[in-house]
Amino acid sequence: MKKSSGSYPRVRVEGGGRGVVSQAGSVLLVETVRKSGLDAAISAGLTPWRKPRAVHDPGKVLLDVALAVALGGDCLADIGMLRAEPDVFGPVASDPTVSRLIDALAASGEKALTAIRAARSEVRKRVWELAGEQAPDAGGQVIVDLDGVLVVAHSDKQDAAPTWKKTYGHHPLMGFVDHGPGGTGEPVAALLRPGNAGSNTAADHITAARLALDQLPKKYRCGRRTLIRTDSAGGTHDFVAWLAQRGRWLSYSVGMVITEQVHQHVLKIPASAWTPAVETGGEIRDGAWVAELTGDVLDGWPKGLRLIVRKERPHPGAQLRLTDADGMRLTCFATNTSGRPIAELELRHRLRARAEDRIRAARATGLRNLPLHRTAQNRVWLEIVQIALDLLAWMPMLALTGKARLWEPRRLRLRLFTAAGQLVTTGRRRILRLARHRPWTSHITAALDRITQLPDPG
Repeated sequence: MKKSSGSYPRVRVEGGGRGVVSQAGSVLLVETVRKSGLDAAISAGLTPWRKPRAVHDPGKVLLDVALAVALGGDCLADIGMLRAEPDVFGPVASDPTVSRLIDALAASGEKALTAIRAARSEVRKRVWELAGEQAPDAGGQVIVDLDGVLVVAHSDKQDAAPTWKKTYGHHPLMGFVDHGPGGTGEPVAALLRPGNAGSNTAADHITAARLALDQLPKKYRCGRRTLIRTDSAGGTHDFVAWLAQRGRWLSYSVGMVITEQVHQHVLKIPASAWTPAVETGGEIRDGAWVAELTGDVLDGWPKGLRLIVRKERPHPGAQLRLTDADGMRLTCFATNTSGRPIAELELRHRLRARAEDRIRAARATGLRNLPLHRTAQNRVWLEIVQIALDLLAWMPMLALTGKARLWEPRRLRLRLFTAAGQLVTTGRRRILRLARHRPWTSHITAALDRITQLPDPG
């Protein structure tokens, strides 16, 4: 008896298989598009760009590119992955058709971007209604995190410039709705900027905040129920004044730079005024305390602003800064939320770190590199990336439960979307059969059951 050699079994490969579908798990995204009404909304918004006797609808073309990005593509040509599976994605445009559409949308400037954003905003409202208790506004408040992203350019693209990290590329400013500890998040703003754009430019933060608010349901576009969070880049007089402007009344929690004036006030805080910081479970955070600053340090800021500082023992090996004191790392933020303990407010601000997870997901979904040359084209690409990220956030919110709701794009692709299947046609019905032995097949089938039970749009 001969024993087989090698660690893996030998497999004979033959072409020409029938009924085999790769990326079969991507039907989850296709059904999310269908139930949310995203296809109809984008098609209606891009009607002015449909040429007479055109075979492919511009909305379908743009959505196909977004689906390809959601499945791991990073350039326009990756739409070919969908073109190879017409039974799942329908007719898909050729590469030249896609390029011509992107050029046409880019040439129209803000008009096309506004149409795409309006469609996304309309659909977002419906998705949140469908999600019910799983929606990000289920607790009565919406949290929007603004943060900058460095995108490295490997060639000479328009508006690419040296960045503050001594790389070369672009510096978009993005906004994400936080889904809380039980979910991920969805993009609501993407402002493309040159690589040398300032981190604390108030005008850019105001523009990004406007874009983000326009994506929210109307009842959240002003008022205390909407919280804007930023790091210290947002801690400028102009931006905070804009957030607190009469008639806007937004809640905010923005990081602040430890200035010399703030540093001197911290040194004068008595030991009895420091309150232990807390963790998400309510337990005391070891080696961290918070205190509120008052007095002339608040001069020049909007009425109602509270300045809260935290001191914490630095991690082993961490280098202290000139603004730190007594061997403690100091951080500071401002908020206009009243009537809540400062330890609770500090925890809420610290959870802004979840925005880093959203940025990591965006880098894995088309934002690792801006593939086009001109800035106008890459602005359209940013909208495509946001649509892809929307789908990757909406599908788990509507269909997945437990820990699966927290899976990031790479894990969703590996476990769900890349599942292969067999398409069987019986009469007028088409059935997609998945491998029963695959560990995550039950996740796909259960998720599809939840999506199909949702009401159809319109």
